[in-house]
Amino acid sequence: GMMVTDVNKIILRVNKAFTKISGYTAEEAVGQTPRLVSSGHHHEDFYASMWQNIETSGYWEGEVWNRRKSGEVYPQHLTITAVMGDNGIVTNYVATFTDVTLRNAAEAEINHLAFYDVLTRLPNRRLLIDRLNHALSAGARLGWGGALLFLDLDHFKTLNDTLGHDVGDLLLRQVADRLGDCVREGDTVARLGGDEFVVMLEDLSKHPLEAAAQAETIANKILISISQPYLLGASAYQTTASIGVVLFSENGHSQDVLLKHADIAMYQAKKNG
Repeated sequence: GMMVTDVNKIILRVNKAFTKISGYTAEEAVGQTPRLVSSGHHHEDFYASMWQNIETSGYWEGEVWNRRKSGEVYPQHLTITAVMGDNGIVTNYVATFTDVTLRNAAEAEINHLAFYDVLTRLPNRRLLIDRLNHALSAGARLGWGGALLFLDLDHFKTLNDTLGHDVGDLLLRQVADRLGDCVREGDTVARLGGDEFVVMLEDLSKHPLEAAAQAETIANKILISISQPYLLGASAYQTTASIGVVLFSENGHSQDVLLKHADIAMYQAKKNG
């Protein structure tokens, strides 16, 4: 879309793309100021900075939120250029913009696919590692402890082999929901793949015994929740899980070592029933 104003920012002309995107006809826009499409999402300081830049360099470019005639607020990529006469004095401003709603939605989806599990919508290994690195740094700086809970469903392969992968997927989604209900706000539940999940607990006690007790309390809560019956289609199903726990308060281990230790602890838990 395109809009031309005079030096006082009164709209003189708009093109057809402006009408199509904004919903305003040329007759409705001409004679108004660009506030006609303002969404109210930006503070006055935002516009003050924008116009200061235009006055200094004759140009501004960025993303803004504006409002269509229908009331819908949408993002647009906007450029504003000052037009000067032969005497170097500004005579007009020309604004061109592109509706980036679909582009932003596509970028958000791509970002979600990169960091979240498609089936359960939980964080994936990549996002878990990123959050774990932040947790290790924050824990070392602030002195609190944390824990990783490595969870594996028991006999999941048998369920897949007997009832099919679609039923197995349904179980995994329900398990993901239950895990989310068992943890505190700020903790992370991630799916590594298959029937393996990791819960990262932050802000635990800096004393290892207290942190271990806090982690064990949540782990037992998870075991009880996981063991409750599931409705998979028309069938009721019951399962159990095995959980390995590792603390990471001031032990200096990398995220890979911590995950390996939690994985080993999980297999020990599974072996011990």
